[in-house]
Amino acid sequence: MATKVILPKLGQTMEEGTIVEWLKREGDAVERGEILFQVESDKAVLEVESRGKGVLRKILVDKGVKVPVLTPVGIVAGPDEDISGLLAEAPAGGAPAAAAPATAPPAAAELPEAAWLTPIERPGGRLFASPRARKVASEKGVDLAYVQGSGPEGRIIEKDVLAFLEAQPLATPLARRVAADMGVPLAGVPSAGARVTAADVRAAAAPAPAVAAPMAPLPPVEGALTPLSGLRAIIAERMATSAHTTAAVTLESLVDATELVALREKVKAALQDELGFAVSYNDILGMIVARCLIEFPYMNVRLEEGGIRQRTEVNIGVAVDSPRGLLVPVVRNVDKMGLKELARTARDLVQRARDGKAQIDELSGGSLTITNLGMFGVDAFTPIINLPECAILGVGRIKPEPAVVGGQIVVRQKMWLSLTFDHRLVDGAPAARFLQGIMRYIEDPYLLLT
Repeated sequence: MATKVILPKLGQTMEEGTIVEWLKREGDAVERGEILFQVESDKAVLEVESRGKGVLRKILVDKGVKVPVLTPVGIVAGPDEDISGLLAEAPAGGAPAAAAPATAPPAAAELPEAAWLTPIERPGGRLFASPRARKVASEKGVDLAYVQGSGPEGRIIEKDVLAFLEAQPLATPLARRVAADMGVPLAGVPSAGARVTAADVRAAAAPAPAVAAPMAPLPPVEGALTPLSGLRAIIAERMATSAHTTAAVTLESLVDATELVALREKVKAALQDELGFAVSYNDILGMIVARCLIEFPYMNVRLEEGGIRQRTEVNIGVAVDSPRGLLVPVVRNVDKMGLKELARTARDLVQRARDGKAQIDELSGGSLTITNLGMFGVDAFTPIINLPECAILGVGRIKPEPAVVGGQIVVRQKMWLSLTFDHRLVDGAPAARFLQGIMRYIEDPYLLLT
């Protein structure tokens, strides 16, 4: 039976995706459950399995094309099956047919050509808007300074705000957040692609470069050029956004991890047969960080438009080095888990992320991320905050070092911690107290039982 291949909604926040690569070609045999193509969302590059069996008869959406979720992107059918009916239903170019609105919104006054560059000048310098217009603008994040009013004496009414929103270009969620942070209206941001990206917003906000004498062409450089695309492009955009939009501060401390090492060895020996794998340091650190987020709730926050949001869930992200790049699967409600449940859940999520099978919702919603480079011999480093989280904990290697204990020089296991936090949300002293709390549980992890 002929089956339409649909671009699935792989997460609650996913609205559209870009076909990164078709792993099957037209005419290839397809088994149910086989990977058909890779799709890129704003959070990750994921693989999509076939729900039908037969032959990939037609690819409706080519590589590199971005379409909304639930759009037909291909057809799987028998080798001789008639698919003309499905082809006739498929919209041209892979884009879904737009449904005509029941009632067209009333037209508003056209925006001035340079409205996106400067606020609109108004008689007397005062901005008048109806309560309804202000409510819609507040809900949709519209700056009324850039909206042209069509009411009496230039008063802004609801239809003007709606018309302004209609005129806005398609943009990624990250681009909208960067635009709001930088005060750049999206209406005039030029973009080479189908949607405005965060890079486009930053480029539009940058001052025009001074005109200089033409430069001589750069000499050719040897080596292959790999396009910045897919997950690598997502990582680059997120890291740049975090570095440029947060007030990041890193605190570093050397902690005595002797008791942590001893505890890990004991639970590793006690639980390995039952679990089938060894409990990791990240598992125990996840419990420690979750406990500290309960004790220091001011660290479990995120910055949103209009203020600081206090989170109610305690979700811990774990940075994972996958074959496709850096991913951060999120273990939810860690404060309600025991060590065995946490270890099992984290191991499953990490493996799914490395295999490219993690869902979008499993890669978002963290309260704080743990990134561990100790296995690479790294001591201290400066981790970059995984937005929109408030902080990220960098974990260095554990190594024996001489220390003075009770007036005697002894060998202790020492570990560096690097806490990067957003100074817009938390001040230095409270962040230091949070780090001290983590150190306290590392030095005496049995306090987790209290």
